[in-house]
Amino acid sequence: MGARTPAPASGAATALTGALAAALTELAARFADDEPAVARAADLRTRLSELADEDAAAYAAFMADRNAETRMRIVAVPHEIAARADEVAALAEAMQQRLRGAVVGDAEAAEELARAAGRVARRLADLNA
Repeated sequence: MGARTPAPASGAATALTGALAAALTELAARFADDEPAVARAADLRTRLSELADEDAAAYAAFMADRNAETRMRIVAVPHEIAARADEVAALAEAMQQRLRGAVVGDAEAAEELARAAGRVARRLADLNA
């Protein structure tokens, strides 16, 4: 990611940040003994990890052939990253209400990271449009 290349860059970093937030949410959900939340957080973690690769591939395709279809993809992927990050934030916020002690901090961190990922992803979509 630190190489002087157009991709992977901030879109992939944003998706991975969302995936880390989802992993923290998954941990919090385990401490809350909420199996449906554990499963949803795990699904979100997986999808956000996939979106990191999809964002890099979409941007590489756009750089190779700047057309309406490739531009649409470099807007759609960050929009999906934002939507999934928003889901993580909501889930993490819900877990905070059910926890005590230090693990509340993990849920709070998850919410903050997810909210930041959502904001950045929406901005990237706007810039790419």
